[in-house]
Order: sequence, then C-alpha cells, then structure tokens
Amino acid sequence: MEKLTCVANVPEKKDASGKVTQAAVGPYTISVNTGATAVESIQLFGDKAVKSNADANWIVTLQSNMRSGMKKGETQAAMQTRLGDAKMGVAASGAKVDPVQAYLAMFQSATPAEQTKMLADLKAKAAK
Repeated sequence: MEKLTCVANVPEKKDASGKVTQAAVGPYTISVNTGATAVESIQLFGDKAVKSNADANWIVTLQSNMRSGMKKGETQAAMQTRLGDAKMGVAASGAKVDPVQAYLAMFQSATPAEQTKMLADLKAKAAK
C-alpha cells in the first residue's frame, strides 16, 4: 500500500463587471491509501472500481486526442483508423492533416462574417 496525494483549489471567479462571484479557496491537500500496483489496487477496491476508473481516465485521454484531430480537420474515419487500436498509457501518433478537410472544418466553425471573408479570399486566390 502507498499514499496518493491529491491537491485541489477553487479559483476566484469574477463577473463581467469585475465583482468577485466566487472567492478563491485552497489549495487543500489530502492523502489517501492506494495500491502500490494495479493488482494491489484491485485487492483494495475491487476489479469493477479499478476498471471503471481506468476507463473513465482513458475516455478523457481519447476525447482530448479526438478534439485535437477534429481541430486539424481529421475525418471520423481517419480518426477511427488512427485510434481504433490505441493502447491505454501509450501515446498515440499525431493526426495526419488533410489541408482541405482542415480548411472545411475551420469554415464550418466560422461565423457568417468570417465565412464571407474566407470565400472572398479563396476567390481572390483562384483569380491569380
């Protein structure tokens, strides 16, 4: 068994006028018992709890990787191919970016005014 140290704080928040709506609290630190290994953690907490927490962390990691790919214009199919056999705890390789898909993704998330400007820029480049 070993101790796991956890630190947390509540940051100060202000509204648009600068008035503090949430005072800062902390940081506070606590220590809890945990397993020194995955096997010991399963003995302490049970297989279901350890699996559930591992999967929850894995989902957060995958979502972060997916968002990164989406921002680069990666398609869902390409993302599935890249991440479908990913291994927990092993860094995934970077997304290969299709510049056309990246531009289309940027266009779709742009405001109407930005889209108008993007179209005008494309027309100007095409005329050259």
